[in-house]
Amino acid sequence: MRVFSYQLYSSRNFGPLPETLKMVAELGYKQVEGYGSLYSDLENLGQLKDDLAANGLTMPTGHFSLDMVSNEADRVIEIARALDMAAVIVPAIPAEEREKDAEGWAELGRVLALAGHRFHDAGFAFGWHNHAFEFAEIDSAEKPLDLILSGSDDLALELDIAWVAKGGEDPVDWLKKYADRIIAVHVKDIAPEGENEEEDGWADVGEGIMDWRRLVPAIDATKSRFLVMEHDNPADDARFARRSIAAANAF
Repeated sequence: MRVFSYQLYSSRNFGPLPETLKMVAELGYKQVEGYGSLYSDLENLGQLKDDLAANGLTMPTGHFSLDMVSNEADRVIEIARALDMAAVIVPAIPAEEREKDAEGWAELGRVLALAGHRFHDAGFAFGWHNHAFEFAEIDSAEKPLDLILSGSDDLALELDIAWVAKGGEDPVDWLKKYADRIIAVHVKDIAPEGENEEEDGWADVGEGIMDWRRLVPAIDATKSRFLVMEHDNPADDARFARRSIAAANAF
């Protein structure tokens, strides 16, 4: 049986956090993925770690902003060590910075590579999580994601397969292309056109248009160690968590 993680960002509008952790553990998740505001207060890290342990959960991966990994690396390392993380992942850049030419994307890759040295030296995997903007047409035959990852062979990738599809690409192609650099996959689904507008067009895993019969073998062929369930804006996080793990266990 596969081990599934749960991106806690999916439950940011629900909670409180201890109840969310209890909910996902009871549904069969063994891991969770953290994001900025959950561990912004260093004084509360001990409580978060205790709450994880009380529910039999671990937090092997966490999202941290580019600003934090570049300018507050010691703090990020302290957080990651306190929570026993294995990987530090940069999830995005601000919306106003998402239109670049080829050199701009390559420079982002170099910035990430430079930041990554500190985390590799401290024993963590370090990488990038994509959205759709990394697949835009630019002044290059390469896509922005290629140029970002060209910064260093040591840059890992957490591939969000639904955002790949939103970007007009076939996720299977990208799973194959970077199979040896993908350390985590965001397991996410997209609602049929015109549906779930109150949930920004996302769907519970298995309830949307993603072709899991093609995707699962391609995911299994990567080096991914973490399968992270995510919904960017569920109307009911418990419904999403329950339906998604049930569907994913049946793939």
